[in-house]
Amino acid sequence: MDASTEKNTPQSEYDSSEDRERQSRELKAGLHPLKNKFVFWYTRRTPGVRTQTSYEDNIKQIMDFSTVEGFWVCYCHLARPSSLPSPTDLHLFKQGIRPLWEDAANCNGGKWIIRFKKAVSGRFWEDLVLALVGDQLDYSDNICGIVLSIRFNEDILSVWNRNASDNQVVMALRDNIKRHLKLPHGYVMEYKPHDASLRDNSSYRNTWLRG
Repeated sequence: MDASTEKNTPQSEYDSSEDRERQSRELKAGLHPLKNKFVFWYTRRTPGVRTQTSYEDNIKQIMDFSTVEGFWVCYCHLARPSSLPSPTDLHLFKQGIRPLWEDAANCNGGKWIIRFKKAVSGRFWEDLVLALVGDQLDYSDNICGIVLSIRFNEDILSVWNRNASDNQVVMALRDNIKRHLKLPHGYVMEYKPHDASLRDNSSYRNTWLRG
């Protein structure tokens, strides 16, 4: 490949080529490759401190994986949500995407939000993790990652997507999440674009209610 060709090749083509090469290596090693490589992150929030700088400083990468076998090694070593202190965030994102509003993959997107009682949040989190890792959600290429936020009186699941302005995809993603998690009747899902979160420096206040 000459320099001019390389310069004009979209990043997505590089990413796809790298994924194919990775999957080929993993298959030859007798492993079961996933469509995407993922990273688990952990954030121990500081109560009362809400600046974005402090938030970035507190985000820690835990581990990454790209195969079924690697996922289970990682997941079996993760603390269960019920054992985590409040406020804490667990993030599972595709490799190359940081769990930050300003990240290039996230900056034009937003997130669907579901609030759960603490007694049931762990089950729904596990279902969502398995769905993301197993590429079981529709419009999976539009999904950047998922977050579990441990709070004092509730736990919050959120699904981050790339494009908040594509209303058709946003609403289809909501319906797919509801179906996949088999959400009981009465659960309300809320949506908030990341640029709105940047303006009011809040992930979960002032959301759009969309049923």
